[in-house]
Amino acid sequence: MASTTVKDMSNVEDVIAEPGIEPGASAEPMLVTTDNFEEYEQEMSSSLDDRQMNESTASTISEIQEDAQEVPPTTSVMSPLDLKQKTSLDDSKVEEAAKQVGQCNLDADPLRCKTWLSQKKHIFVLSQAGKPIYSRHSSEDKLVTVMGVMQALVSFVQSGDDMIRSVHAGDTNFVFLVKGPLILVAISKTLESVQQLIMQLTYVYNQILSVLTQSRLTSVYEQRRNYDLRRLLSGSERLIDHLLNFMDREPAFFLGAIKCLPLVPAMRDNIAQIIIQTCGKIKNLVFAILLANNQLVTLVRMKKYSIHPTDLHLIQNLVDSSESFKSAESWTPICLPKFDANGYMHGHVSYLAEDCQACLLLLTVDRDVFFTLSEAKQKIVEKLRRTNCLEAINESMNKTSVTIAEIGLPEMRHVLYKCKSTAQFWCPAFQAPYTTEEEIERLLGLYQCLHHKLHAPSRPLKLIFQQLEKETMFTWLTAGFELYATFEPLVTKRDAIEAVSKLLKWLKKEEERLFILNPPTF
Repeated sequence: MASTTVKDMSNVEDVIAEPGIEPGASAEPMLVTTDNFEEYEQEMSSSLDDRQMNESTASTISEIQEDAQEVPPTTSVMSPLDLKQKTSLDDSKVEEAAKQVGQCNLDADPLRCKTWLSQKKHIFVLSQAGKPIYSRHSSEDKLVTVMGVMQALVSFVQSGDDMIRSVHAGDTNFVFLVKGPLILVAISKTLESVQQLIMQLTYVYNQILSVLTQSRLTSVYEQRRNYDLRRLLSGSERLIDHLLNFMDREPAFFLGAIKCLPLVPAMRDNIAQIIIQTCGKIKNLVFAILLANNQLVTLVRMKKYSIHPTDLHLIQNLVDSSESFKSAESWTPICLPKFDANGYMHGHVSYLAEDCQACLLLLTVDRDVFFTLSEAKQKIVEKLRRTNCLEAINESMNKTSVTIAEIGLPEMRHVLYKCKSTAQFWCPAFQAPYTTEEEIERLLGLYQCLHHKLHAPSRPLKLIFQQLEKETMFTWLTAGFELYATFEPLVTKRDAIEAVSKLLKWLKKEEERLFILNPPTF
């Protein structure tokens, strides 16, 4: 029913488009372009000694700070327990423990238990002492026994001087991530690979760090091993809930990339220049980020510093999950784990205006400049209004995204395109037959399977042409980009190649509108 082939396609580079076409490419990226998937695979395969050797104690935030403010001493950070290749779990005790993890003991109501068990994916967070911290689909207080079994399973394997990575039982994957004092577990019946589930657990861990910082998290458990971390995370559970829902519907996470709001290049440049002119002389301002509809309008950064897509995803999640930002200016501390896991940045967060629901974040390492940044924000809005930039942002936000059919590619249904040199991606609006949540979820699952095949460490692929029952998939990985395309089920290989070639030419023609090619700096 399905076939995958890479043979007879060695000349695709010659047929598909002119050599060197990489829409969205830039010599000076504003985002860190390290591939998330490769990072997680390296972490899982590296030894504990290697991780300790590579552990950095440098603080980016203290490096930026130029004043003489007293900086709290950095607590020595517990090195995360690294995950090796899949552990052999033949021992009867381990098998029995794994079975218990899948059992439900919420309460005496069997219907509620059935509903809980019917969920396709569960996410749990607990401490190394077995204390419940978070559960996606139920109160963690009702899962004390289940989490105790998880902790026992991890401890059992560690007692043999090894580390657990995953357990596979039928169509269910049990995936474990041990990070410092925390244990994160995914129980999934989806098509996601172990690496992709590890990536999601790492995002959850980073979301916790964004609230607490790594040094504080470690310090808490060094002082009290049985500490209930929910006291410090109270009110932040919504961030994790929203993040997990966000990851289920957004390809940005497994691609490790950001999507930009389509804008006329001159208008995007005007917006950036207004921010630079207004904020360029504000001391210790590191990033100015303008978001609209979870898309990047512009990002102005301090020279020498870039932001990791992971950190930008956490910022998007914070904005999208916080309705309070829409009603008033906010001053919020946020840790960006990839930028500096041990310190807070301070963010002035506000929407531009009632008639323009784009969100501006001004991130600084100075905790005492709220009013300075508030005044700067007002000036930015006034200038954006005078130059019709607010109108342009609104027009793009309210405009329906282009579909593949409108581009003139009848054989193609949908596509994901990522430019590797800028960590930016583009995708069109969903069109029939992908118009329901169920069909969209199924399509994203197919993309994730293809993504795993391209990046599988044992046998990575460059080209995939796969004919399925409902669609045909074409995937291409080059030095400059990744492309995942969905076609009608009976499309020929030749027609698919020609359609991808036309798409790349269209993207190249539109690249200045769809991507940020010249990232501005203060």
